[in-house]
Amino acid sequence: MTTATDLQPLGPVETSVRRAQATLDELWAQTDVETRAYTGNIVALTVKKHLARVEEALAGLEGRYAGRQIIGVMDGTREVRVQVSLVPQRGGLYIERLRLAADPEQLQGAILPLLRPATVNHVWWGADTRPSGVLLSELTEIADQVIADSLTLDIPPARHYALADLGWSRSAGWREAVAQVFDSPDAARRLPGVTGMTVRYAGHNDLPARLFAGWVADTLGWPDLSHVTFKAARCGRENGDLCGVELAGDGVQFNLSATEQEIVRTHCHWPGMERTTELNVPRLTLAEGLARVMERPERREVFERAWTLAKASLAGEK
Repeated sequence: MTTATDLQPLGPVETSVRRAQATLDELWAQTDVETRAYTGNIVALTVKKHLARVEEALAGLEGRYAGRQIIGVMDGTREVRVQVSLVPQRGGLYIERLRLAADPEQLQGAILPLLRPATVNHVWWGADTRPSGVLLSELTEIADQVIADSLTLDIPPARHYALADLGWSRSAGWREAVAQVFDSPDAARRLPGVTGMTVRYAGHNDLPARLFAGWVADTLGWPDLSHVTFKAARCGRENGDLCGVELAGDGVQFNLSATEQEIVRTHCHWPGMERTTELNVPRLTLAEGLARVMERPERREVFERAWTLAKASLAGEK
């Protein structure tokens, strides 16, 4: 029986857009795999400085949601360079990886013919600059899901595809922790007394914190984020991850604070009540965040309302 450790990567092999499928077929012929699982396409658009990080994240998906990975490196030349390879996964499987390097205009015409038909299409904007030209907009026309840092890139939710925000995904554990705190009926009864919130975050990226705050504000019926204070902090977590949340009002306070492990300590206070608990809120790697949004997209209307409030808060600070 073939195991993941028995398999060796095949490629990369230099080829062309026209010859890419034939080259992949030649690589498949070198394996003893009889059945190929086409679970979908993921197109990752990035630049050279982020390429290693993007490839590492894609490797961590293990082919569960996309058996064909197309990486478009957007700071190449006008000549499209194509490399194809088969990347071994657990269970004796391979995924197909196609790396294309060119400028965005050339990539636009090169990527579409390489998508496997009749499967789900995920498009991931894996760069930290805003899209220019028509490359991303062309791909969103055929996308079932667009994965991006939507506030940085100013990519609004749309009707024809599901927008998945990795910052929103990374705050999922914190949203679940807050929901658990207020699962207690006596705590839930104190919610109308909450009049302000402080959100602490690691590093310099406050956008996931704003999306999280948008969700809390929407839940509490606040019209905007004027009652929210954002503070940078240190908590041993990655840039943009939450470090702590405080919901407070007259005589009522709810604190959630990250430890250096994967534990969040909660403390609830109101007259006659002091309650402390610990909840598990694990860190997510980039691959785990990608897997989460590809496996179970968040409820669209909840995300869109949080996104609208977060976006308005950014506009208000300019």
